[in-house]
Amino acid sequence: MDTDDILKRSVLFNRVESQDLPHLLSCLKSRKTDFPKDYTIIDEGDYTDELGIVLLGSANIVRFDFWGNRTVVTNLEVGDSFAETIACTQVKSEVAVITTEPTTILFLNIHQVITTCQKGCVFHQSLIENLVKLLSHKNMELLKKINHITKRSTREKLLSYLSEEAKKRGSRTFTIPFDRQQLADYLCVERSAMSSELSRMRTEGLLEYHKSTFVLHQES
Repeated sequence: MDTDDILKRSVLFNRVESQDLPHLLSCLKSRKTDFPKDYTIIDEGDYTDELGIVLLGSANIVRFDFWGNRTVVTNLEVGDSFAETIACTQVKSEVAVITTEPTTILFLNIHQVITTCQKGCVFHQSLIENLVKLLSHKNMELLKKINHITKRSTREKLLSYLSEEAKKRGSRTFTIPFDRQQLADYLCVERSAMSSELSRMRTEGLLEYHKSTFVLHQES
């Protein structure tokens, strides 16, 4: 998928015509950068005036506590964006963005997104409206995660998350964007306890899995 196709899928570029994208990207001072696996694109304490859009690969937004324990906030896939809030507010990042595979990011200058263009670009008002929609969408995704991690047991957290992923993909067979450790970090549970619970649920016929691919079955 080329850059134009990816951007047309982004909420940020809703109602922007394909023929306008080259001029718009120039106006937004866009730049592409390639990163290797396990590279920290943004670290805790960093400032940035750019938002990023994943064009290739994937990354995790990660938070570390005082003792270095890691929590995965969310996964970023192709078309997803990040750093909008810290770029807008110019506060230090409280999270890190770390690639999970070789990844290409398109960076856009946030000030060019949220201010009226001196060149009179007709799509800047749409960009501002789209940015508000994008941030609202991210708040909704955060609420979904809160719903998962506030369940009482590891099993309930797993079933809540896996159910949401199945509905999102529109299939009882789906692949999640996390390995086992990342999933445990995302759900705020111990990896060993989570793996044991997954094994029990497979034995009970609730689900099947192979690596990051799951199949959910109806509860009997």
